[in-house]
Amino acid sequence: MKNLIKTTLSMAVIVMLPALSPAEDKSIYGRDNRQDYFQMSPDMKALSDSVVSFWKAGDIEALEPDGVRLNTIGFAEALGLCPWVKYREQPIGAFCSGALVGEDLVLTAGHCVTNADSCAKTRMVFGFSVKKEGEAATTAMSAGEVYGCARIVKRFLAGEPGSPLPHGQSMGADYALIKLDRKVTGHKPLLIDRGPGSKDGYWISVIGHPVGLPVKLADNATVRDSSRIGYFTANLDTFGGNSGSPVFGANKKIVGILVRGDEDFASSPQGCTTMATYNFYTGGRGEDVTKISAVSASIPKLPEEKGYAGTARETAVGVDLSGMQAAPDIPSQTVSFD
Repeated sequence: MKNLIKTTLSMAVIVMLPALSPAEDKSIYGRDNRQDYFQMSPDMKALSDSVVSFWKAGDIEALEPDGVRLNTIGFAEALGLCPWVKYREQPIGAFCSGALVGEDLVLTAGHCVTNADSCAKTRMVFGFSVKKEGEAATTAMSAGEVYGCARIVKRFLAGEPGSPLPHGQSMGADYALIKLDRKVTGHKPLLIDRGPGSKDGYWISVIGHPVGLPVKLADNATVRDSSRIGYFTANLDTFGGNSGSPVFGANKKIVGILVRGDEDFASSPQGCTTMATYNFYTGGRGEDVTKISAVSASIPKLPEEKGYAGTARETAVGVDLSGMQAAPDIPSQTVSFD
């Protein structure tokens, strides 16, 4: 699973890196491709509007007359970050991510909500983001943006008792479908890709809450290995907290769920915490993405998938522009830190 940095820091995983200057700490897999909400293109903002952050119920404070406040802590304070780490000034607090795929159905990772008890204690929140450059993250919002977990519709985590691993693999699929406590208003369900699936070299992107930060897009990534049963590996710029994040193909449909990956942070010689970085093409073990085909049969088709001819505002987010597109043949390159 992705190494989630909780507010207690009890699960932080830190590795040692060679000496890095502030200017050199600029990439994860190659260049750091993460963007805040206000930096996204309109079509990616539309997708982000249907992505949720997961919170413990006790971390959401009621406000009068009909609002809530998310209880967060500072990213830099929580991890003792180096001065040059990206987003160090922002708050963290979410523990997982998910995507709206039905009028009251959220798709996430199976390790994010494990049983009825954790379901009852989990809240899913729309709109935790930085909406304008220079402004603080939105941590106070309408109570209508917060939804409870009514029940777990379907859940699987390869390797758990009763969930055997695929033959010849030490890992497998990891997913959950959650029914919300009511139908969602103001946000449209996202389309899933019901096609043949992603292949090596296909371009992909991910939207979620790395380290529990406000929502981020990480794009310009590719599938590294699609041969595994139940999941594929990719060079997505993701962290703990991205678990459950929807991964999109070039057609803006969900092709998978981010579930685990390489080490997120490293201890620098300067005595502070920095990001772990890897070569774009071959570095690290890669990030694991549950294939949407592992769970797609359990996700009801949306009206427009059944041939419904509604208006753009009445249909789900995501338009099939050209199907999955393979990345061009790009020669090997050396990562630069200019």
